[in-house]
Formats: sequence, C-alpha cells, structure tokens
Amino acid sequence: MKNKSREIIQYPSVQGIALTEEESPVEFPDHWHNAAEFTLALKSGGKYMINGKSYTLSKGDLLLVWPRELHSVIHVPKGSSLIIQFSSDPLEHNLDLLSASKYMNDIHHISMKNEPALAKNIHDIISEMRKYYSEKKYFTETKCKLCINKILLLIGEHAINEWQIQMSGAPASTVVWSHIQTACDYIAEHSTDNLTQNEVAAHIGLSPYYFSKIFKECMRISFPEYLSKLRVRTAIGLLSYENLSITECAFQSGFQSTTAFNKAFREITGCSPRDYRKLHRLTPAPAGSQLY
Repeated sequence: MKNKSREIIQYPSVQGIALTEEESPVEFPDHWHNAAEFTLALKSGGKYMINGKSYTLSKGDLLLVWPRELHSVIHVPKGSSLIIQFSSDPLEHNLDLLSASKYMNDIHHISMKNEPALAKNIHDIISEMRKYYSEKKYFTETKCKLCINKILLLIGEHAINEWQIQMSGAPASTVVWSHIQTACDYIAEHSTDNLTQNEVAAHIGLSPYYFSKIFKECMRISFPEYLSKLRVRTAIGLLSYENLSITECAFQSGFQSTTAFNKAFREITGCSPRDYRKLHRLTPAPAGSQLY
C-alpha cells in the first residue's frame, strides 16, 4: 500500500471513536487506515470493495473493514449508511481479541438475512452507542468504548464458533485451543525478552515441531510473526514518550536489532517508527479526515 492512499482518521468528539451518519460519503476511492471501520446499512443498495472483493449491502447488513485493509466505497445512496471508525487499540491490546483476530479478520459481511441474531444484536449495540455519542455527557467515551468491546466480543465469539464447526466439533479442537491460549498468555508476558519458540513449547509441554504446527493452524500466523506483532504493539506505546529514542523503543520492545524493528513496524503499521511518531504528534483537525 502506498502512503498516498492512506487516510488519517480524526476523532472530533470522542477520543478513539468517530461516528458518521449524515455526512457519510456516497463514493470514496481506494484507501486504508490504522482504524477499524464498521458500516451499518440503513438502506439497501450500497456497494463497497474490500481487498479487491465487492460487497452489496441490504438494509440491516454490516460491513467490517479491519485495520490496514484496502477498501473503497463504490456507490452508496445518500443517507443510507452509518459508519463507525475506531482506533485499533481494543484489537491490539486485548489478548483474547488478538488471538482471535485472524478468524475475525476473515469476516467482512454480516447479513441480516443469513445471520439475523448476530446482526440484530450488533444493531442494538450500535443504536445504544449512537445515543451515547450524541448526548456527550460524562463517561461518554467509556460508554462508547464498552459498546465497541461488546460488538467485538460478539464477532469474536461468532468467528471462533465458525472455526470450531469447521473442525467438525472434534474434542481435540478444544484442547488445542486451550494450548494456544496458554501459549499466547506466556508470549505476552515475555514478549520483551529474548523469547524463543522452543521456550514457549516447553512451557506448555509440547514438542517445538507440534507447537509450531498447531500455532500456525490456529492463529493463521507463524510464531515469529505473532511475536513481532506483540513487540510492535509495545513499541507503539513507547513511541509516545519523547525522551526515548527510536533505538531504545526497539530494544525495550524486545527486538534484537533496529533493522528487524523497522522492517516489522513498517509491515504491521504501514509506516516507519519515525513517521508514526511524527503523525501521532500532530494535533487533530477539528473534524473530518484526510488522505495523503
């Protein structure tokens, strides 16, 4: 992805969350951003593209765009959609969601016709959040973020249930998932150390080969990639401290070289650590967003 298609999301009312209804664009070219973007179809006929695949929504459907996915609005009737954009923090700072993210990220369309209970539950939470967002009372941010977490929990549970069905409900799937959750907890606790795959495998009592196999099957990502993702997450937090150099952020996050750090950071966030620090040092514009 090129920087020219990157959108910088602004959060004018609630930190980390933007809700747009009246000003939803009827068309928007290919772009990406670090935020997640969920669209609720208020009318039928909206057409979208995510990662090269087109989606046409019916009333009540939901479109899910996950952080850093290339997407566009092909054409949407005016006033036919409600868009929620929110920071990737809840996805990247919650181990349950991080562990399930590879399954959740496969879900882009929730159909009111095919998945009525799920769509209705999410619709109700969005209605609740829309009320909080417009009221702008005490604890608005907390209430809105609780709603986001409720929605993510529903999608996460749905994604894992689908995975278990695909595994034919085999009893082994529960045992395997338990191993993976234990491993993820251990990795998170020791991600800033010089952690190895063999060490994690030994901790949960599996051979390195078998652990590597089930980890990649369940997480849809290799152990080194997952570890890099956690370390980049840590580095993002450290970059907010201006007194720390980028090299210090790299090593305190667990990376063993600045070369590996810069490569992983760019692959995961779409920009260099230096550019990320500059972007997040900027004061947001009063409203709207911009491409550059």
